[in-house]
Amino acid sequence: MKTLIISIKIFLFFTLLTGVVYPLFVTGIAQVVFPTKANGSLIVKNNQVIGSELIGQQFDSTIYFSSRPSAVSYNPLPSGGSNYGLTNDKLKNLVADRRLAFNTLNQLDSLKEIPSEMLFASASGLDPHISPQAAILQVDRVAKSRNFTTAQKHKLQQCISLLTESPQLLYLGESRINVLMLNLETEKIK
Repeated sequence: MKTLIISIKIFLFFTLLTGVVYPLFVTGIAQVVFPTKANGSLIVKNNQVIGSELIGQQFDSTIYFSSRPSAVSYNPLPSGGSNYGLTNDKLKNLVADRRLAFNTLNQLDSLKEIPSEMLFASASGLDPHISPQAAILQVDRVAKSRNFTTAQKHKLQQCISLLTESPQLLYLGESRINVLMLNLETEKIK
């Protein structure tokens, strides 16, 4: 019986320590040191959350840059890819449909090479970034839809250059642009 009581006390102690004290301690440190990241890197405009830097979202209007396709319709709860293999006919059809849609939307020549992230959904289905090349292919459409002058179109191209993020640690991954941030900057061009 004495051993059982000691076991219960140890169990309660470690439950309290690892289930309450430690999470509160780590959360407190995160809130002090990295408050924006600890709260999901949310973007607030006019006191309303419009998105997160970390989660992709769909932009249907031609006045915005398009995001990477999502296999989960940009829903963060079931996050995941389609799991179709490269030889799967469904994936081939999806890629062909996405290629046609991207070319049609951006009035591109059908032989134009389209960056792969505009044809394939990411593994999470929530990737918020596209390549600078994908953004450049959309500049004419966005500028035309917004009735931009040549000077405004040039500012739009500068936004792409300024918002291009380098690979992490200078060698991990590719250069990329956060689509939500790019669209927010596009809104500011006058």
